[in-house]
Amino acid sequence: MSNIDAEGGCMCGAIRYRVKGPVLGAEYCHCGQCQTESGAHAMTFADFDSDNVTWSGKAIKEYTSSEFGRRGFCPDCGSSLTWRSTRHPEMITVTITSLDDPNLVAPTKHIYTADKLDWFDIKDGLPQE
Repeated sequence: MSNIDAEGGCMCGAIRYRVKGPVLGAEYCHCGQCQTESGAHAMTFADFDSDNVTWSGKAIKEYTSSEFGRRGFCPDCGSSLTWRSTRHPEMITVTITSLDDPNLVAPTKHIYTADKLDWFDIKDGLPQE
């Protein structure tokens, strides 16, 4: 994937970040936890080396959503900002829509499609896992 130099943050502006470097992956996640967290049929994420993301403002609050998953959000406005695995601390995944320009990164695959809602048809031709 391509390199990026972009900024993003939460809805209220209390948390800001900058990401600079290669996009390691980008995906639509259809898992049940993402559906519940977002209130939508899927969430979109972009994966980066943790060293390529710098934070400013308030600290992210993390919720332990599974044995190894941590979901990061703004403690003020509740905006979903990150997902990270304790199994891969060298990586961080940011929500694509928290980027100031979410058009900079497009998902390249769908994951956890076994949990996909029956009424949502995937018709974009991207790989499905």
